[in-house]
Order: sequence, then C-alpha cells, then structure tokens
Amino acid sequence: MATGEGTWRYRDRFGDSFGRTYFRRFGPGVVSSIGIGTYLGDPTDAVDDRYYAALVAALEHGVNLVDTAINYRCQRSERVVGRALSDADVDRDEVVVATKGGFVPFDGAHPADPADYVRREFLDTGLASPADLARGSHCLTPAFVDAMLDRSLSNLGLDQIDLYYLHNPETQLAARSRDEVYDLLERSFTRLEERRATGDVGAYGVATWTAFRVPPAHDQYLSLAEVVARAEAAADAAGASESGLAAIQLPFNVTMADAFTVAAHGDGHRGSDGDGDEDGRQSALRYAHERGLDVFTSASIGQGDLARSIPAAVDAELAGDTPAQRALNFARSAPGVTAALVGASRTDHVAENVAAGTFDPLGARAFDAVFE
Repeated sequence: MATGEGTWRYRDRFGDSFGRTYFRRFGPGVVSSIGIGTYLGDPTDAVDDRYYAALVAALEHGVNLVDTAINYRCQRSERVVGRALSDADVDRDEVVVATKGGFVPFDGAHPADPADYVRREFLDTGLASPADLARGSHCLTPAFVDAMLDRSLSNLGLDQIDLYYLHNPETQLAARSRDEVYDLLERSFTRLEERRATGDVGAYGVATWTAFRVPPAHDQYLSLAEVVARAEAAADAAGASESGLAAIQLPFNVTMADAFTVAAHGDGHRGSDGDGDEDGRQSALRYAHERGLDVFTSASIGQGDLARSIPAAVDAELAGDTPAQRALNFARSAPGVTAALVGASRTDHVAENVAAGTFDPLGARAFDAVFE
C-alpha cells in the first residue's frame, strides 16, 4: 500500500525537477498532481502493450498516481496496471493506486451477446438480481461491490487498493429514487468501511460523471452533502472512528468547468430534489475542500480534444509548451484539486504530460480571473 514514508521518498527522488505544488498532500503522504488514467482503447494485446510501456514510463518519471476501473477495457486495464507496478523501478509503497467498481465488467473481450453474458456471469451466479441492475449494466449492492473489489485486488495483484471508488452512482437514478440511491450508497459504504478495517482498502470515494456538477433540479444530481452524511453513518455502523470517504472524482477542464461554477451543494440540501433553500450552496470543488475531501479531475484534457487547442483567452494565461500541457495546468490550478488525471497509452504522451508538471499552475487570483 502507499505510505507516507514511501510517497515522500518518491517525491524526494525528483528533488526540484518539477514546479511548485507538483506533489500535493494526500492522506499521510504526497501524490503527483498529474495522474495517469487507463480508460480509452480497445481490449487487445497491442493496446495492453502500449499501456504497459506508458505506465512504466510514468511511474519511473514522476507520476505516482494511477487511476483505473474494473470495467475499463474488459478488466485488461487493471491487469496491465498490475504488471506495470510489478515491473517498474518503483516500490509499491511509493504509488497511489485507485480503481472503481459499479459497472458490470466484461472479461478480456466484448462478448458476442452482452445480455447473455450478464445473465450467466452475474444473475445466474447470484452476484446481482435483475432488480439490482440499472440500465442492465450497473450495480452498487454491497455484495456486488464486495465481489468486484476482490476481483480488482486479483487483477492488480495487490493486497490493498489505496483508493476505491464507487463508480458513477448517478447511473442508479435510472432505476430508483434519489433517496433509494443514497440508501444504497450508505450500505455499500458500510461494506467498504468493513473492508477498510481488514486492510483491503486504504480509503474510498465516489467517482462521478454528472452527479456533482449539475444543479439540484437535474435528474442526475446527487448531493455531496448527503453523500458525506451517508459515509459518516456508514462509519458509525461499522464501528470506525472516522469516515473513510476521502475523495471524489469528476470531470473538470477548460470547457467543462461546472464543478467550479455551479453552486449546488450545502448541508441545507441533503436529500433535496432541487426545491430546497438557496442559501449556502457551494460548488462541488469548494464544498469538497471545506469537508476535507481530495478532488481528482477526469477528462482533464477533454479526452484528447484539448490537446489540439484550448480557448484563446484561457490559453494566454497558462504555462506550458503545448495545448495539452496548458490544459493539464488549468485543471490542476483549480482550488481544491489534488490531481488532474489524463489517459496515456503512448510514451511520448507520458513525456509531454509529465513535462507539464515542470510549469507552475495558476495562482488562486489568476485562476478566478479566468471566469470574470
């Protein structure tokens, strides 16, 4: 598992090679403010090989944050992360590994008949019932989360996952009410608290696409305040001294800045369907910061779109030699952001992304000025 001693040792290896605040506090240690993601790409051996080379290069050149999920590339992304961690010239305690569970994962390749696969592998085996599934592909029951966590540990070849996310819980809103989704989260948080107590998980979080960056009236909204409250209740139920909810993940970039601009969260809105008191609402970034939650941004370069160009007015304010570097530096300049995640399956992209960390991010005042 990642430790304070290990991650600081990793940081010290690079001395002053990076700009200020490149390494940032996370848990008892530090983490690079640029992390490598593993989402895109076909489930093939050739893509595995490219990811393997990219991951090893990242780990050996200043990136000690790896983000994946059990469903990414039919479980292949987790498996290649495990290979890279084993082979790279880094110690396990120097690297923060995050993965996610919630979507039903295929195994190695896309099945010819996905519905039949889900029935055979998940419904007939009792891992899920038809009522548990949202959109036929998403489940967050404690039993399912438990089973997927075990598979992730096996795929990664690890004894502990440093940060385990429940993946896109807003998907469940297609099948049940908002209050039912909160209840489901609380039950699965309780199971994760139990797994944290046994050492299988260091901390847990919630990875979202829509839920935390839309206003309360939106049909995919989830209240971050309520999620925090449910994690606290789960910790009490599991007998933990404090909640293990440590982080959220959500999209944030130059053209998707809702997590900073949309004021939708506050303790007065727990459980609200959008008709609550307007006083005290905060953006997801500000609310997370005030509650001590780390924020990791996905889509930091717009899944590649911002690597070609970014809006001129913002571009002019940012440091970096390429649009991708400037886009990454925008994401990691946002108040409350711990790290910006960027997918990379090519070593030249890894080198470009790592080099973004040699430039300083915007200060708070300069970042705010972008939105004026």
